Amino acid sequence: MNNLKGLTQQEANKKMKEFGPNEIKELVHISPFQILLRQIKKNFIIYLLFAAALLSFFVGKSITGYAIFGVIIVVTLVGFFQEYKAEKAISALKQMIMPISIVVRNGKEIELSSCKIVPDDIIILRTGEKIPADCIVLEEKELRVNESVLTGESREVKKITVKKESDCEKENLIFMGTYIVNGRCIAKVLHTGMNTEFGKIAGMISETEKELPLQKKVNNIAKYLVFVAVAVSILTGSIMLIRSVSFSCEILVEVLIVVIALSVSAFPEGFPVVLISTLASGAYRMAKKNAIVNRMSIIETLGETTVICTDKTGTITMGEMTAKEIFLDDKLFNITGVGYKADGNFIQNNKKIDIQKNIPLRLLLKTAVLCNDAKIERKGTDKEYDIRGTPTEASLLIMSAKAGIFREDLRFIRKEEIPFSSERKIMSVLCKEKQKNYIYSKGALEILINRCKFIQKGNKIIELDKKERKKIMDLSKKFASKKFRVLSFAYKETASFEKNHFEKDLIFLGLVALEDPPRKEVREAIKTCEDAGISIKMITGDNKETAIEIAKEIGLEKKDTLVGEEIDKLTEDELSKIVNRVVIFAMVKPEHKLRIVKALKQNGEIVAMTGDGVNDAPALKEAHIGIAMGKNGTDVTREVADLTLKDDNFITIVSAVREGRTIFNNIRKFVVYQLSCNYAELFIIFFGILIGLPLPLLALQILFMNLVTDNLPAISLGFNNSSQDIMKMKPRRKSNILNKKLIILLVTTGTIMGLLALGVFYFTLNILEQDIVVARTTTLVTLIFLEIANAFNFRSFRKGVLNRSPFVNKYLVYASIVSILATLAIIYTPLNKIFETAPITLFNFLTAIVISLFIIIVFDVLKVINKKKHGVANGL
Repeated sequence: MNNLKGLTQQEANKKMKEFGPNEIKELVHISPFQILLRQIKKNFIIYLLFAAALLSFFVGKSITGYAIFGVIIVVTLVGFFQEYKAEKAISALKQMIMPISIVVRNGKEIELSSCKIVPDDIIILRTGEKIPADCIVLEEKELRVNESVLTGESREVKKITVKKESDCEKENLIFMGTYIVNGRCIAKVLHTGMNTEFGKIAGMISETEKELPLQKKVNNIAKYLVFVAVAVSILTGSIMLIRSVSFSCEILVEVLIVVIALSVSAFPEGFPVVLISTLASGAYRMAKKNAIVNRMSIIETLGETTVICTDKTGTITMGEMTAKEIFLDDKLFNITGVGYKADGNFIQNNKKIDIQKNIPLRLLLKTAVLCNDAKIERKGTDKEYDIRGTPTEASLLIMSAKAGIFREDLRFIRKEEIPFSSERKIMSVLCKEKQKNYIYSKGALEILINRCKFIQKGNKIIELDKKERKKIMDLSKKFASKKFRVLSFAYKETASFEKNHFEKDLIFLGLVALEDPPRKEVREAIKTCEDAGISIKMITGDNKETAIEIAKEIGLEKKDTLVGEEIDKLTEDELSKIVNRVVIFAMVKPEHKLRIVKALKQNGEIVAMTGDGVNDAPALKEAHIGIAMGKNGTDVTREVADLTLKDDNFITIVSAVREGRTIFNNIRKFVVYQLSCNYAELFIIFFGILIGLPLPLLALQILFMNLVTDNLPAISLGFNNSSQDIMKMKPRRKSNILNKKLIILLVTTGTIMGLLALGVFYFTLNILEQDIVVARTTTLVTLIFLEIANAFNFRSFRKGVLNRSPFVNKYLVYASIVSILATLAIIYTPLNKIFETAPITLFNFLTAIVISLFIIIVFDVLKVINKKKHGVANGL
């Protein structure tokens, strides 16, 4: 690779101007027109309002008809705006985890956003990475690619180095959008963006729009309301016709006007808008806490999570490896220093040793450098380094740097390699040094020691007997008891280039103990999960002893432990019977993760699974919530995941679960609130007609309430903060938005509001003997004030209003002010002619205010009684 200089920055800039950014516009561009059509298509309420408008024209209420058409436009545009904003927000969130490629520019390897790659760039790709452009393979090691995105076939395709660039075949080409599932390569970019094979078919690719489960539930509720409205309309119309002395056109018109009012009162026009607003704001809040939502639908599922299966390394632990101890030649060496700063010494028996005089130690450090794919680059004048690659491999380079051993100073040519994989747990390279060839290997001790026949003792090589093997294994267990991760190293001189012989009869060198301390906040996060009824399963490729020690430190209750070999011996049914009581899974492979997820799902658990490697993708896809790592994860896992952690931190998962629960609770609140308002409007019209009163509210007045004084407070309820004890509740099990208690609550609330508003209408019309228009206006104001007051009641199903600040939800305060101002506008401006309202006296206003305060007092008292009777019941 030394002869691959790549483009200069000037050449790259020129090509960027010529070819543009490396992106597929048809797939990432959001068409506002398409979203507008989608809004009209999926919002069935629009069709019902359209029918109501036509009916208004039919009965001669043209102003009402035009107003309803105006409402249709408002509903459509507001819905479009919110969905467009949500689509943009999700798109922006995904941009926060942008793919990065390693590009050779000016002869140096640099990290570059994949969208900045241009033709003729030289790029370096490794296992798990998404190929950012159509390329020709210049060099490869065990390269296999998944091209299913183009071919539809999921089998791995082997790729080989091109002999002549002008004469390349498909086996020499890798394509944009496909994945490297094994090996690595150096490739030259041929085409980018829309000029790639992927780009050519982009126009034909259309993702099937998936309806959110929550959206489906909300739409089902709205449909039930339509049936209720139709039934009540028919019943009310029948009552009016029966009461009429004789049938006439005037009677029919009057009945149809009532039907319009009833229909409009039952239509929750703002449901789609409020739902999208709540989900989008929730996704934004999660992003601020480093959890990037890839699919909106999982927000609901997060609140149902019962099991979190989490990786140990980098998620529970810091993910910043430091080599602390080395064992070789029957000697133990301590290494000072922490993190990625090459400032430290090698100590034996409290004395600093001279690396130059210790041949076995230099050989182990050299092996750690040569059998390594990571890179370190000095930050400045001190000894602190930036790393590129896995934390484990980078820590080995830092360890060797402390001894003054760097890859750049070693004269070697890497001829061949067998890359590390989670199945093999070993990496080996063949290097030519002067006239000799050497194999250098590193990996899990349990695997590598079985490939070794000899051991290095000083300057001698002796046979590795059972006694030596036991000594090494016992020491490894001792390291594990200190929570160290253990890597073993071996080498041999070879004359064979056959890979089948690479890892046979190796010479064992020694062990390196790596420290990766747990994150400080994890212990508290695990306690939070236990209080919330969520089980934690720690899954690691490390050995059992290390996993147990880490589990003890983070407060993870030790129950049963399973290792990969034991999982292999269990049938699916046997695994499902014991999987719930197992807390630690050690020495696992990716296929074990998949089996664990399936077993937990078989037991009815809602599973969240973390993963970072390319082979973790099936398990993430199988889990209810697949969680990828943003820092150290592969492109493959991020592509299939539902959630991506920007900081790879376990506590971010817990924060996401908390947010998921909060969002669902807020959705429940605004649904019950809006339905109680619709029910109150339905109640006042139906029972007003039933007891022989004139129509209490007109259709246009009801539409005004639904769109302004209902919707604005409902949207603000979606911004409620989570209750402090929300993570002390047990997970809900695929519960519907409405349950029996909430239905009783909305009916009770709606009935109280309906009775109070109807009482005001009767009092104003019959007792005060005021004009019908004034009576309707007073009733309208009363119901609006009741709905605003009720919105404050619905901030919490348990906590009162009068003993809390109104600014607990400041958005609700702002929404209430806007609603009141809008109400005053339709009463005291020329708009009153359209809405058929009239100015009312101070007494009428005070009546509305007193009654609205009454409903707050009633519900505060009921909440106190409920708390004494049931205690903390639902976390809402």
